[in-house]
Amino acid sequence: MHVRRTGILLRPNNARVLYRPFHPPHPQRAPRIIGRIMELSEAVIEELLAGVLAEFHGRHQRLLGFFFERFEAVRHHLLTDRPLSEARRLVIGSYFTQEYALESAALFNPSIVWHPDQSGLPSGTRRFLISLRAIGEGHISSVGFRAGTVDAAGTIALAEPTGFVTAPRVVANATYDKPLFLRKLAELGIVDGLVELVFDALDDQFTLGALEAALAQATRQQRARRKEWEPLAGAILALARANYEIECDPASDVSERVIFPYSPAETNGIEDARFVRFVDDDGSVRHFATYTAFDGSVTLPQIVETDDFIRFRVSTLNGPEIANKGMALFPRRIGGCYAMLSRQDGENIYLMQSDMLHFWHAKRLILRPTHAWEFVQIGNCGPPIETPRGWLVLTHGVGPMRKYAIGAVLLDRDDPARVLARLPEPLLAPNANERAGYVPNVVYTCGALLHDGLLVVPYSMSDYATTFATVPLADVFAAMTAT
Repeated sequence: MHVRRTGILLRPNNARVLYRPFHPPHPQRAPRIIGRIMELSEAVIEELLAGVLAEFHGRHQRLLGFFFERFEAVRHHLLTDRPLSEARRLVIGSYFTQEYALESAALFNPSIVWHPDQSGLPSGTRRFLISLRAIGEGHISSVGFRAGTVDAAGTIALAEPTGFVTAPRVVANATYDKPLFLRKLAELGIVDGLVELVFDALDDQFTLGALEAALAQATRQQRARRKEWEPLAGAILALARANYEIECDPASDVSERVIFPYSPAETNGIEDARFVRFVDDDGSVRHFATYTAFDGSVTLPQIVETDDFIRFRVSTLNGPEIANKGMALFPRRIGGCYAMLSRQDGENIYLMQSDMLHFWHAKRLILRPTHAWEFVQIGNCGPPIETPRGWLVLTHGVGPMRKYAIGAVLLDRDDPARVLARLPEPLLAPNANERAGYVPNVVYTCGALLHDGLLVVPYSMSDYATTFATVPLADVFAAMTAT
């Protein structure tokens, strides 16, 4: 195959920092910090604020607004209701804010979709978006974005990122669908009388605030059952907080946007988002991404959806087959059902189909490790790509010395459980320049695109940095062997 490595290199950049809340490690320290600040004269406060702004204001956008938010979050530690100057409130807020270098350790495992905006481009050129797994302090993973173009000759160009990164705002008035929420509770086995009492008081569309109020009202009405219901109330709220919406500044460049861990299930990060442009049966278009939430001990597949890469809705996936990592959604329904590739046992590739996006109850084994370079395990490398000959699926295989390589298989368009062909040798394996990194001997991707018969593959090198390769689709098909 005529695989061309482009030489493009996306390295982690420790200068790209965002601001986020700082929580002192011990609860009693917050009032002591505030007490010390309150001892300072107004002149010292003004001088201190000027120093903070001189050092940090040019590194961020809307920093003062965040300082005010952080002050409001800790003002309950104040001993009196005495009015404070704007400068003192900003200084207090700054003490409970920190910078975080979200990609200081690695920038890898890319997925790719066509950009929703294709305006202003020459003929034969298309604009794309890539998502990237960024790892920073504490090995916490988040999702960042970059934009680029590929022209008629297959030349790839990436847009330069701006100097800013800003965490998204959690949408306070986001609504939940009551029937869907109740079904998720039932899947989790939460069907106690508390559920009926709480949800009878809620509308078909409700907010987190309304749910919290309904839970508080229910426990007040049934005081005798308060201790019994406390764990259930906690579980209901945990489910609500794992299903949330975030919004980036619409005026921001896409390189400034990031999906940062928010829910308890994401405490240690959001891993390996696989974005796909999904076209429904009615012609409507939405972008989905399956990803892995990690809380430090348990991995949990979740899904995020967006229309514009500005506002994102994050949801839990449910059902007995939601397990392990590496789920990838097909870009359309097949036979009226959603379809998804999975790897529940950590070794083989399965096909799942469901009439509901958030619930998955059955799987079929379709691919086992077969060639020497994939004897340890195989998995998908992103959503299937529809071609006239079938569904092209990039795979990863693990061989001797835990070396990862990228392969490909072809599935039937109407029955994707039927494997038509596969590559006997890897499409990409780490070369001498790609073997060193955070995890050595790895090439990996979370998605690829077809552009006028050219397969465009962004891929990571040893879990550290990201590059691109291209290969004619006809060459891939020619190298495949029928199964």
